[in-house]
Parts: sequence; C-alpha cells; structure tokens
Amino acid sequence: MPVEIEKKYRLTKKQREILLQRLPEIGARSKGEEFEENTLYSGNALDIGRCILRLRRVGSKTILTYKERLPSHSSVKHQREDETKVEDGEAMDAILDSLGFTPALVYEKRRAKWRLGKAEIVIDELPFGLFMEIEGKESEIRDIERKLAVRGLKAEHATYPQLTVKHGKAYGNLIEARFENAE
Repeated sequence: MPVEIEKKYRLTKKQREILLQRLPEIGARSKGEEFEENTLYSGNALDIGRCILRLRRVGSKTILTYKERLPSHSSVKHQREDETKVEDGEAMDAILDSLGFTPALVYEKRRAKWRLGKAEIVIDELPFGLFMEIEGKESEIRDIERKLAVRGLKAEHATYPQLTVKHGKAYGNLIEARFENAE
C-alpha cells in the first residue's frame, strides 16, 4: 500500500512571495506550473474527512486517485494513496456514475511544483486561499522547513475537500470552489 507523507501550510501573499524567492536559493528546481480541476465523488463508503475518490484533470491528462487518511494527531499527514492515469476522463466519469458514484465536490487549483532531493514542494492557489505542501519523509519535511526559514508558517490540518465544503458554493448536492476566470 503506497503511503503519502506530507505537511500542508496556509500562506499569506507575503509568505508566498518569500517562498517563491527562497526555493531556488535553497537548491529547489522548478517543475513548472499547472491548472487542475479536481472532482471528488460520493457513494458507498466514501467520507470526505477520511477517504476520497478523485478524478483530476490537468490539461489533457486525467488521473483517478483513491486516498484514505491514516489516524494521526501530527501536522504531518500519512495517507494511503493509489492512483492511475486514465486515458479518457469523460468515459471514467461515466463509469463512476454507472457504479453509483456521483460528483460531490469540484475545486480548481493553480499549482507551482518544485523538487528538492526526493521531496516535492508545491505552492497552491485555490479560490479560498494560498497553500504550500511538502511531500517526502518526515525528516525531509523538517529539513526543508528549516532551510526555508519562513516566519509564521502555520500548518493547515484540513484537506482541500474539507476546505471546499467550508468555502465553496453549493449547487444542489454539488459543492464547487472555482476561480472566476478559470484557465
């Protein structure tokens, strides 16, 4: 079972600017920017606070992901993560619908990706805020935090789906968090 280990931080605009300046200074390499549309489904045993089924569209790519959060009181999350590339996103959506899964949440994200050693660092902009995630071993996460040395970084314990529920707009049974001028 693949386990994703990451820590998320809520950012101010100033912290975001500082991070984008410091990342190359500490040796991180930019892996580009992308726009994502994430659709999360409800049905069967899915629970947005614990486990999700997500169809992510990035340009012409589509990825189906199952995530299940493992119990922890730490700000570093550990979660099972299984994902696969999907050749036809619309067909996958139709298959999920046929199996009784219905879209429950949609959120958009602008993501800048960075790599430092084996760790991945992302700077995300969502309609409801700015965030950074560091994914890697716990020791790598602590090391990168120390190297970045950004004052006042606050861990964000809520997931993007949970934040979408809180800040998104409801349209019947669907909650969306979209940019006004999406790509």
